[in-house]
Amino acid sequence: MRIVAYLLLAVILLVILAMLYYLAVGALLFKIGFSKRSIVEKGLKKNLDKKLKEYKIDLCWWEKQKPKEVNIESFDGFNLVGYFLPANSDKVVLVVHGFAESHWQMQKYAEYFHQKNFNVLAVDNRAHGKSEGGNIGFGFLEGRDIVKWVEFINKKIPNAKIILFGLSMGGTAVCFASGTHELKNVQAVISDCAFANASNQIDHILKKYKLSLKILKKHLYSYAKRLYGLDVMQIDATRCVKDTKVPILFIHGLADEFVLPENLEVLYNSTPQNLRDKYLVEEAEHIMSYPVAGVLYEKKISDFIRSRTKISD
Repeated sequence: MRIVAYLLLAVILLVILAMLYYLAVGALLFKIGFSKRSIVEKGLKKNLDKKLKEYKIDLCWWEKQKPKEVNIESFDGFNLVGYFLPANSDKVVLVVHGFAESHWQMQKYAEYFHQKNFNVLAVDNRAHGKSEGGNIGFGFLEGRDIVKWVEFINKKIPNAKIILFGLSMGGTAVCFASGTHELKNVQAVISDCAFANASNQIDHILKKYKLSLKILKKHLYSYAKRLYGLDVMQIDATRCVKDTKVPILFIHGLADEFVLPENLEVLYNSTPQNLRDKYLVEEAEHIMSYPVAGVLYEKKISDFIRSRTKISD
């Protein structure tokens, strides 16, 4: 009987150790890759800052405009922060940034729309900027947050004419939101350099940096699903764009090595034929289509809005 007791105790200890290992390794991987202020986020932000300087993009515009800070509660209880800049019209653009960014890096886009007499709401995504949240949602959770922001806009400006604009992971987020039937008064969606599928994008990044982490990746996915209810394998924006009721303009740089241009084709081909348009920019790297194309980028957006919505310049 004593031997049986020892064996039972050993089994219990092994189970406890296995659980501790699972939690510790999963938490570490999530912290490294997808949590607020993660190592990956810091690396991407450093690279982004370098590109902004290279293209001489002015980041002082927000300071001059003094937008009003606004807040909503996310569907899962986090405080989300946005910055609202009014205009003398019923036109509103919701500007959504990408991973490792905040509303701050979206000034060039906000300035363009504001010059077109749009009210601008530029948000800090969950786990970014001043918004709460411990981890990103690969565009999926952010897409659900966009629905809440649209509700906020409609309360603030009745009968608003709303455009959703997203960059990188923000582009994926607006694609997720596009298939939602709760987007009252949304006229169109503009998605710039979005990835179509979260798992495929992670695989691409691992391959790009020559990392072979198949076992750890499975561990990370399992951890994310069990503790956060986030099934990375199922995060696929094509499932939403196929159900869109509003037109979508997909934009991508042909020199984008971070999110491959093939993602645009996947999303574009999944969208109803009468509700899709695309714009590919030669020699543009990731999130650099606007700095590279300049007025041609602006013209494409202006023509898309004019031809596809009831919004006039």
